[in-house]
Amino acid sequence: MSTSCSGGGGHLLVFPYPAPGHMTPLLHLTHQLASRGFTISILVTPKNLPLLNPLLSKHPSLVHPLVLPFPPHPALPAGVENVKDLPPTAFPALMHSMHQLYTPILHWFRSHSSPPTFIISDMFLWWTQKLADDLSIRRFMFSSSGFMAMDIIYSLRRHPPKGGGPDDPDHLIAISEVPSSPVYPWWQLQFLYSTGSYVEGDPVSEFLKHGVLANNSSWGMIFNSFSGLERVYLEHLKEQVGHDRVWAVGPLLPPVAPLASNIKKSDGLDYTDADDILSWLDKCEDQSVVYVCFGTQSVLNPNQMAAIASGLEESGAKFIWRVKEMNVGMVPQGFEDRVAGSGRGLIAKGWAPQTMILRHRAVGAFLTHCGWNSVLEGIMGGVPMLAWPMEGEQFLNAKLLVEELKVASRVCEGAQTVPDSGELAQLVAKSVGANRDENVKAMHVRAMQLGKAASDSIKEGGGSCQDLDGLAAHILLQDAGEDSN
Repeated sequence: MSTSCSGGGGHLLVFPYPAPGHMTPLLHLTHQLASRGFTISILVTPKNLPLLNPLLSKHPSLVHPLVLPFPPHPALPAGVENVKDLPPTAFPALMHSMHQLYTPILHWFRSHSSPPTFIISDMFLWWTQKLADDLSIRRFMFSSSGFMAMDIIYSLRRHPPKGGGPDDPDHLIAISEVPSSPVYPWWQLQFLYSTGSYVEGDPVSEFLKHGVLANNSSWGMIFNSFSGLERVYLEHLKEQVGHDRVWAVGPLLPPVAPLASNIKKSDGLDYTDADDILSWLDKCEDQSVVYVCFGTQSVLNPNQMAAIASGLEESGAKFIWRVKEMNVGMVPQGFEDRVAGSGRGLIAKGWAPQTMILRHRAVGAFLTHCGWNSVLEGIMGGVPMLAWPMEGEQFLNAKLLVEELKVASRVCEGAQTVPDSGELAQLVAKSVGANRDENVKAMHVRAMQLGKAASDSIKEGGGSCQDLDGLAAHILLQDAGEDSN
């Protein structure tokens, strides 16, 4: 991305939410802003500080950590400071816990000789909007989700659906206020309502209830997306919030994935080396490999692991399967030896260089949970996807991929769903190699076109590069006391 707007930047506070899918793109945005000359204080708790090391080494004079103690919460295990170490049921408690940093941040600002003039904070840290108001400064909300998901979330918060609920989870909800008027069963939308367990008067439930509307009142919004991907939802979102201070600066993906040797191996896993993975891919034919990964959060159960293993083996296709640490012991006995011995597949335990894998010529399909970072990495690689959304906004992302962009096929839906291994085998078999049908080939063409559009957007003169420069210019104008937008 361009770094043309350099030198003379103001002081910003960047506050990421402690979850891999949220921190990674915001840290990359921080890198882009530091490259444009901004001084940045970035707020983390102690156990998340090591995640800043690459950023701090690139910008030692411009990026400075602000480390505050992690605020405890009775629903959280002691010593845990990142979503990756928590079950989904603990997410609301973590959000509520982070709110306790309000007063320490306020004290830090008021004791600083030259405090930040803007806050850029994650969408899950919506309470920083009141903090910005109390400090008489402006806040930019950073969204690690796309425009379609946020457009739907805002619409549902302002116009709650009628019908549906725990007693009628399959009730269909039509969202007529947004483009394409998508329809979802209630159970796929319940994450918007305190994970379906809202309790009136409960502090956590009441706290979550107002989050979306607080974000809606932020001075500006920054999205990890690009206009060529979701233009209609970008424009509609601007109408909803009533201003044009909405910037599409994605895909925010690090240019080079970390080497396996740099990853702490405290769990005792025998990580597959990045060089070994890429060497294995180099020996494969073009578009003959399916890459399987369900992100950093999803933990599969033994039946799901068995179904995936059976489907991959029965498909006859080559594959790389990234297996999360908690699931390594659930890989069916003998499976890894069989597929490795035949040259059919690799099991990447705990980690894999996903960005590099998806951009390799040999990869022809991506079996994914449809988390937004994975969606963008798949798009950047020009790879058709096999969609298995499991929770939250992943259902919204899957509909965008399958029904609107037409670069994905559905495998199944739901965190507890066990796919039919025979059907999975057929889907995988016709997605890669010589067995691809005409529909899959057309899907691949569309995926490649989207991949080029994504790459072009972050080049000098591209839409996202222009938006990033526009964001930087806007901050500088506001610091100078001039009106903008």
